[in-house]
Amino acid sequence: MLITTSRKPSQRTRSFCKSLVRVLNSSYTNRGKMSLRDVLIKSSEMGYDKTAVISQMKANPSRIDFHQEDGELILSLDITVGLDNNSGSKSRVKLKDLKFYSELNELEGLRDILNIPSLTKGSEFKNLMLLKASEEPNTSKIEFYADDGSLTGPKIFIQGWRQ
Repeated sequence: MLITTSRKPSQRTRSFCKSLVRVLNSSYTNRGKMSLRDVLIKSSEMGYDKTAVISQMKANPSRIDFHQEDGELILSLDITVGLDNNSGSKSRVKLKDLKFYSELNELEGLRDILNIPSLTKGSEFKNLMLLKASEEPNTSKIEFYADDGSLTGPKIFIQGWRQ
């Protein structure tokens, strides 16, 4: 999947995109003056069939729109983020071993969008993208666990979604 931003992203939004690339099997491109159509063409040329566009509000990441190759919007997540400030941490997600576990049936399709296999029952929380349910309706949290089982960034707080 190709990850890009809305136009003129803040440093925080660019940092969030780069941290997503670090935990997902994806690439990042600076959007610049490219139209969404141009971004989708570039994504296709790079061999990706999906593109994530990160939008911002008040210089903070606020939404992730997932598009198919033809430009159709698959899923839109309203988000806030917590970036990992432990840059000295040696814990990393092994991309080829990344698994997905969801406590929320409504967003189970995110696994297919990101093309991440499901965690098998009884497995340890290592190299894991965990979608945690919340007590409030239409809210959840995404956490990433590194290859040593430690929690790593980014944390993504989902306030709502549209499919």
